[in-house]
Amino acid sequence: MTAKRKTTRSSKEPKGKAPRPAKSAARKTVGKTVTKTAGRAAGKTARKTAGKTVQPKGKPTLQDVVLDALADMKAVDVRALDVRGLTDITDTMVVASGTSDRHVKSIADRVVQRCKEAGFRPFGMEGERDGDWVLVDLHDVVLHVMLPRIREFYALEKLWEGRSAAA
Repeated sequence: MTAKRKTTRSSKEPKGKAPRPAKSAARKTVGKTVTKTAGRAAGKTARKTAGKTVQPKGKPTLQDVVLDALADMKAVDVRALDVRGLTDITDTMVVASGTSDRHVKSIADRVVQRCKEAGFRPFGMEGERDGDWVLVDLHDVVLHVMLPRIREFYALEKLWEGRSAAA
């Protein structure tokens, strides 16, 4: 036979009722106020913290995933160019530099890895063998990761920004 354990009740708890669960951490926070905005009609609520409005996080965009991966890998001089009105190939062209051929390859590999984790499949990747200039085609975003001397020689930013100024 198994012995039953005695359960002790505090004198404050009423007999026969289970103890109340603790309040959630969200209710205990001090100094944060939750406000509902016009976005409520669309099913969204904004949180206002210390004067800044923060929208609830949803699925990140492809551009956000790419830029976050570049920041994590410490890519140098990252530029995102909106080329929607200039070409039908892509919407955004991102140009970044690496400090060495190994760094360039690692940056491109990490971007592809993060995009796959987020559910975005790359169409292709070129130049990873040499590592001077790696191009990653993600359909809506085309990423160019180059060594600084290659980037300076081809000057892609000037090419695409010059066309937008002329258009």
